[in-house]
Amino acid sequence: MAEKSGADILVECLIDLGVEVVFGYPGGAVLPIYDALFNHPKIRHVLVRHEQGATHMAEGYARSTGKPGVVLVTSGPGATNAVTGITDALMDSIPMVVITGQVPTQLIGTDAFQEADTVGITRHCTKHNYLVKSPNKLASVVHEAFHIATTGRPGPVVIDIPKNVQIATAPYKHPEKFEHASYRPQTKADPAAIARAVAMLAAAERPIFYTGGGVINSGPEASELLREIAALTGAPVTSTLMGLGAFPASSEQWLGMLGMHGTYEANWAMNKADLIVCVGARFDDRVTGRLDSFSPNSKKIHIDIDRSSINKTVEVDLPIIADVGNALSDMLALWKDRGHKAADLSEWWARIDGWRARNSLAYPENREEIMPQEAIAQLYKASRSAKDVIITTEVGQHQMWAAQHFGFDEPNKWLTSGGLGTMGYGFPAAIGAQVGNPDSLVVCVAGDASIQMNIQEMGTASQYRLPVKIFILNNEYMGMVRQWQELTYESRYSNSYSDSLPDFVKLAEAYGWTGIRIEGPQELEAGIRQMIDTPGPVMVDCRVTKLSNCFPMIPSGAAHTDMLLDPSQVEGIMSDEAKALV
Repeated sequence: MAEKSGADILVECLIDLGVEVVFGYPGGAVLPIYDALFNHPKIRHVLVRHEQGATHMAEGYARSTGKPGVVLVTSGPGATNAVTGITDALMDSIPMVVITGQVPTQLIGTDAFQEADTVGITRHCTKHNYLVKSPNKLASVVHEAFHIATTGRPGPVVIDIPKNVQIATAPYKHPEKFEHASYRPQTKADPAAIARAVAMLAAAERPIFYTGGGVINSGPEASELLREIAALTGAPVTSTLMGLGAFPASSEQWLGMLGMHGTYEANWAMNKADLIVCVGARFDDRVTGRLDSFSPNSKKIHIDIDRSSINKTVEVDLPIIADVGNALSDMLALWKDRGHKAADLSEWWARIDGWRARNSLAYPENREEIMPQEAIAQLYKASRSAKDVIITTEVGQHQMWAAQHFGFDEPNKWLTSGGLGTMGYGFPAAIGAQVGNPDSLVVCVAGDASIQMNIQEMGTASQYRLPVKIFILNNEYMGMVRQWQELTYESRYSNSYSDSLPDFVKLAEAYGWTGIRIEGPQELEAGIRQMIDTPGPVMVDCRVTKLSNCFPMIPSGAAHTDMLLDPSQVEGIMSDEAKALV
């Protein structure tokens, strides 16, 4: 075996692992790697404008393609700039490998130029991390890192490589198959647990499937299995923010998203169900509300690949540790084998129809100003003519309105920051999704505040001629912050007004984009149509009502049935205990 430099070994590993795209930004501590990548025919490098942008692009690429996202950044500030995206990927279970440069091994611990303890800093926001001290260990570490990032509950892995390791040489043998000695996630369910789950589901009078991002992470087949078992049982289905698209929004069995800004029918059905089948979700605080009031009379089945998620916040009656796709497949096979038929759920559906009649997503008509909900509804209507549509969002009111009013029928088409709630996620994620899906219509739904968090990545889209679209719901506020200040701090809008906003149209033109401004309801349909039909990247400044709030809403500290459906239900301010949960 011929010896190769550590940098060349790294590149060979990436090729062997099927990596096609790397998002990165060069610096002194990774120059040997960048030299190895120079004009490489098999790996496409996307030059970002900020390392946080690189991580979110990798997330968008991973979430939309099912492949791991790969990031390459330098030491010190390069690595620390990536920490937010790494943490975001950990919270939302996104497979990502972040390769960071490091000062030479002999300088580690000396406060050398651009030195940072990357392993120490990222220890608690990664699934695993490494400091590679020898080129002989590099290949095994890289293959192990990809294995860990993509199996079990997916997540980010950091590989910190000192510069002298990148230069030193070692032999590299192309591996035939990688197996880890001790890391072996449980992917198959206990047959006895599956049998019990099927029996509980067959006996339930008021069942509901509560689904999450784990269904999407498991792969497209898991979404198909979810649809099949829902059809066979006749049970209603709801989803977390991260699970949208795993079950079709066009189905009559779909109740909409549940949780803090979920639908009335989804939250009440969860409360009154006699059986909750939780599939790939984790009973997040934004879903459960006050724990002592969360679905108190139901039996609960929890299917999750992550053992640590079981009974973490909500005690369940039947834990099933497995890949959700495998578990659903086993449940379907046993259901059919035992000849179960769908129970008569007419009484249960009649109650659900009563909750649906509240029309909790309704919003006031406004002929003078654009209602943000109407903007999303029009975007959804117009985009249905496209062959394939991927929606990303920033974080805030616009994110919730998009989740409520844009219907997703397929997985991997909805990319948003759930667990960490990262402003600045959506636009770079859209770039990553566009790189991985060049023929898709990719639209980032943004707010005027959050779009500015990583707005420098407009240069990345321009350089690589990526036709991403940014649809800004511009209300001149940090909308969700302002909403909470209205509801909890007697409308004292402390530093939530976005003063000195840029002219987004001129900004778009400065980057070589097309800029569009929509100022009234009569311009909305045509403006969205123009955005979709315009080749190349487009930024739309859609001026919406300034003080609209996002309803329904469960106030912090309240039960999941204590929903506010409109502003008339808001009375007074919250207790200090509730404020602490905002």
